[in-house]
Amino acid sequence: MTKTHKNKILNHYSAWQYVVLAVTLTIMLLSALPTVYGEDAAIQIAAKAELKLTPLQLHHTLNEAGIDVKRIDTDASKTMVVLADHSQQTQAKVLLGEFVTEPSALTLALAPAAPNWLLSLGFNPIKLGLDLRGGVQFLLDVETDPVFKLQQDSFIDALRQFNRQQGIRGVSMRQHHDIDEDNNAHKDNYAHKDNDADEHFITVIAAPGDQHQIRQFVATNYPNWLISSNAQGNLIASIKPEEQLNIRDLTVAQNLQIMRSRIEQLGITEALVQRQGQQRIRIELPGVQDPAAAKSVIGATASLAFYQVKAPSSTNSKVLLDQAGNRVYVAKQPVLGGEHIIDARANLGEMGLPEVLIELDRSGGSKMSDFSRDNVGKPMATAYSEYSRDPQGRVKQTTEIISVATIRSQLGSRFSISGAGDYDEAQQLALLLRSGSMTAPVTIVEERTIGPSLGAENISNGFSALALGMAITLMFMGLWYRRLGWVANVALLANMVMLFGLLALLPGAVLTLPGIAGLVLTVGMAVDTNVLIFERIKDHLKAGHNFAQAIDRGFDSAFSTIVDANFTTMITALVLYSIGNGPIQGFALTLGLGLVTSLFTGIFASRALINWAYGRNTSRNLKV
Repeated sequence: MTKTHKNKILNHYSAWQYVVLAVTLTIMLLSALPTVYGEDAAIQIAAKAELKLTPLQLHHTLNEAGIDVKRIDTDASKTMVVLADHSQQTQAKVLLGEFVTEPSALTLALAPAAPNWLLSLGFNPIKLGLDLRGGVQFLLDVETDPVFKLQQDSFIDALRQFNRQQGIRGVSMRQHHDIDEDNNAHKDNYAHKDNDADEHFITVIAAPGDQHQIRQFVATNYPNWLISSNAQGNLIASIKPEEQLNIRDLTVAQNLQIMRSRIEQLGITEALVQRQGQQRIRIELPGVQDPAAAKSVIGATASLAFYQVKAPSSTNSKVLLDQAGNRVYVAKQPVLGGEHIIDARANLGEMGLPEVLIELDRSGGSKMSDFSRDNVGKPMATAYSEYSRDPQGRVKQTTEIISVATIRSQLGSRFSISGAGDYDEAQQLALLLRSGSMTAPVTIVEERTIGPSLGAENISNGFSALALGMAITLMFMGLWYRRLGWVANVALLANMVMLFGLLALLPGAVLTLPGIAGLVLTVGMAVDTNVLIFERIKDHLKAGHNFAQAIDRGFDSAFSTIVDANFTTMITALVLYSIGNGPIQGFALTLGLGLVTSLFTGIFASRALINWAYGRNTSRNLKV
């Protein structure tokens, strides 16, 4: 009886494995190519801007103004004016604003300089961060005290209404919050609490016999509020700590979304808006060199509210001043606020005066329709509010009546308001309303501008370091490992191509200056994989195996060590990316992607090359 042994074919890849390798490298190469060509400054004109000139006229007009136009691309949704000089982008946008009916539809953009055949395949250049492209960075602080004050106002109004319904008299209430000047009262009345001045609370002074009813009302209708007694026998009502955290998180999240919307309205592409810390927002605007326009919109906290006008003798009213300083009596609560506005556009009215056309959402339209139907022939006031800080740094709200108009007929979800100032001011107000009204004021606590020349210098220096590191590494590997050194060098070059290709393919990937440092680090880590494999091959040759066996066993024995080392480093990269921001994330991204591509090229690609060149050579005299 004979036994048949199925011999293992050493160092052999199937045809499909070579096909996978070739296709992967080809796709990554095509993805990386647009980055080599770079990007040109451009102005994007949306179709709704209604451009008054033909592309040929537009090209001629810009050239006459001294603006060098590279090309003009048009399609059904937009017109893209591509410029030859980045420094002329802002000038071109101002000039183009004279030839469109909607200047806000002009967008500062960057157009890939790669050939059309490459772009038609869906490949685009790598997105560059603020430190490489130049631009502006803002750090904003979200002031949440006014939000808590609104919660207190609502609570006090409800408690007063309850007292009237129950016939409870002689109850007085006083608010305490961080912007309250009476810090001593805060500390005295709340001495029994362990929290610090971040508490927002209300002192309720009521007769002992009425306190039980008030406690029951709060427990039933306001479960997120705590109510207790202080040393003076007064009730202390405060929002629960966990609810305060929830309100703060929701406020920052909502402001974050509004900031993104405002930046879109400004026409700035590839902006980064993210939360930083407990109540701060970081905004990076690559390519923006004049921060004035962005700063005026990003830091603004303007909003509108519509009030019913009351008689001076009315009890349920408050007083607001109009633009001339006259007193206007309005209802305490507005009919609706700016949160219901979904669109706003500046326009010239019948008398040639600027006005803002307002469009409300379904809920706001329903409220306005019901209110106007019941108040035809009566006045309605439009109030403009904004937050600012006084010289002492305290937040204050300024509300001004910009118009009082008589309701002539039932209004719906679309109507116009006047009194916003000149046409430019009306446009600014319309932009703010379109992008949302801030739920809390924001303060710009840090502003940093990076010029395009500095960004270009960072790119030059960063890639020079990368090129120098690669050159020295390629030389060392070629001299030290001789026959196998060229394999490592080809694998290293393939690794760089794949890494750039992945950075260009991933939608959220942005290359920063620390990211280039990650690329340089990847060069060393990529050849480290080959060093481990080649040293294992050397060990097996010394142990008496032929070259083919040494290759096969060298790759097998080094595999687990390589995977373990890269896995532990990948954990570090993931932690850095998850808890870091900006530059740290940029470094972590290139580090993590570099680990993936290093494994692919160091194990799979280099094995394919060695199999093809030396895989079946059994000579023991080949030197490695």
